[in-house]
Amino acid sequence: MPESDLLIIAGVDISHMRLVDLTRLADQARPFYEWVESNFQASTGKNLTLNDLLMTCTVAEIETAISLCYQAQGNADIPFLFDGGGRTYSHQKACYYLFSWLIRDAPQQRLSPLVQRIAKVSGKRRLEVEVEVLTALIVQYRANVKTFSWAAVREVIIDRLEGSRRSIRGHEKEAIVRTALAVAIQSYFERHKKYGVYRGIEIPDKQVIIHNESYDVSANLLDEQGEAIRRILIAIKTRETEGGGHSHLFSRDILSAINTARAASPQDYLVVVIVAQNWSRREADNLHEMVDHLILFEMSPGEFKTFDNVTQNDFNKFIESVFDQAVSPRPGR
Repeated sequence: MPESDLLIIAGVDISHMRLVDLTRLADQARPFYEWVESNFQASTGKNLTLNDLLMTCTVAEIETAISLCYQAQGNADIPFLFDGGGRTYSHQKACYYLFSWLIRDAPQQRLSPLVQRIAKVSGKRRLEVEVEVLTALIVQYRANVKTFSWAAVREVIIDRLEGSRRSIRGHEKEAIVRTALAVAIQSYFERHKKYGVYRGIEIPDKQVIIHNESYDVSANLLDEQGEAIRRILIAIKTRETEGGGHSHLFSRDILSAINTARAASPQDYLVVVIVAQNWSRREADNLHEMVDHLILFEMSPGEFKTFDNVTQNDFNKFIESVFDQAVSPRPGR
C-alpha cells in the first residue's frame, strides 16, 4: 500500500481502509440511481431531480415510474447495483433494494416478509405488491425523510454495504477484488452509458472452476442475445511467507492457473492478482507477458484491504480496453 494512502500518527497506523473500499463501492451505485432518475423523468414527463419527483409526485405517478424501472429487466445497457462483496443484484432485486433504501428500510430482513404476507392475503403477484408497498412507504414518509438526494442515499448505501460485507467473512480478498472490478465496470458505464461492444455484463457470485483450477472472480461479457461470449477470469494468489523454497511452489501454482485457463478458454481474458512480500520481480515480469493484466501487491495478505488509486486506475484502463475491444486475449504458450 503506498504510504500516501496510509494515515499514521506517532508511528501508529490508524488508516480506515475498509471505509475507502466501502465508499468506493457505494459510489458505483450512482449510475443506477441516475438511471432510476431518468426513468422517472421519462414516465412523468417532468425534468426534475429524483429527489424533487419523489417529494412531489402523486401515488399514481410514483407507482407507474417504479413499475417502469422493474419492467426494464432484460434491456441492454442497464447499470448495476452491488452488495458489500461486489456481487451484482439481479435487476428487479436491485430496483427493490434501492427503493427500500430510499425510504431507509431493510429490504430483506424486515420488509420482504411483510411483502410476502400481503401477496398471500391479497392474491396479487409479488412484484405488484412490491411496487405498491414501496410507493406507499415513499409517499407516507417522504416528509420525515426530507430528502432523496444522492448524497443522503449514498450514506444509507454505505451502511447497508457494511452490513453485507460483514456477512462474507473468510472471503474478504474476493470481495476486495470484486469491488475493484465493479468500480472499473461502472467507471466505464458512467462515462459512456453502455458496456462498449458488449450488450451487458454479468458478475457471478461464485468461483469459476476449470479442471482443478479455481478463478475467484469473473465477469461474463454478453452479446446482443444476452449470451456470454467471453469472460474475464481473475485468479487471486496470496503467499504468507517471505522468500525461501515456497517461492518456487507459489510461482508454479500461478503458472498452472494461467496454463489451464489458456488451454481450456483461449477466448477469455485472464487477470492474475498476486499478494505477496519479497516475491521475485523477475518472475512478475515473466508473468506480465503471459496474462492480459497482472496486479501485484507487495505486502502480506493480512495487509491487503483495498486497491490503491494507482492500481485501480490501471485496472480501469484495462477494463476500458476490453470493452472497446482494443485488446485481444493473449494466446497460450
